Amino acid sequence: MSVSVRPCRPADLPALHEICLRTGAAGGDASADYPEEDRDLLGTIFAAPYAVLEPESTFVLDAGHGHAVGYVLGAADTAGFVRRFREEWLPTVAARWPAPGGEPVTPTEVMAWLLHTPERMVLPALAGYPAHLHIDVLPEYQGAGHGRALMNTFLGSLAARGVPAVHLGMLTENAAARAFYDRLGFHEIAVPDPGALTYLGRATS
Repeated sequence: MSVSVRPCRPADLPALHEICLRTGAAGGDASADYPEEDRDLLGTIFAAPYAVLEPESTFVLDAGHGHAVGYVLGAADTAGFVRRFREEWLPTVAARWPAPGGEPVTPTEVMAWLLHTPERMVLPALAGYPAHLHIDVLPEYQGAGHGRALMNTFLGSLAARGVPAVHLGMLTENAAARAFYDRLGFHEIAVPDPGALTYLGRATS
């Protein structure tokens, strides 16, 4: 069966959660970092809201049997997405993962803090790159050009909608991901106090 890129469907949501978790530890499997009841938390922050709020910017890698094994997703207008995340998405999940009462310590607490602070995505240094993205592919489907195919589809979609440039934030320690983005023409964006992240950007066309 051939592997192909297609638009995301509502039925893909469980697979988006699985992919996000299995690649959530700097590209590795993050399952051991979270108790069973919290294993949908990563996907609730970094995958599902895009499929729900901006399906036109959500694409999956289909291994030929209708099951997604990778995705690229994002938002054409980061500031607008953040508003919708706050107003439309967060109320649907906040009761399950309340904001930490103090300094977050456990992985679940750290991610819950991220869930409740979507405004962290809007940074002045990124104003010239209004769109943003996340891309993840299960390990067994990496290294065969599928990530490039996903990215080309996503960038083409943004360009067709008149979006000039896109950015992403990646864990600096993830050297394999950085090499992938470098091959696709991304460049580093200087962001004050980026913490554990490196920000990259490029034109959509």
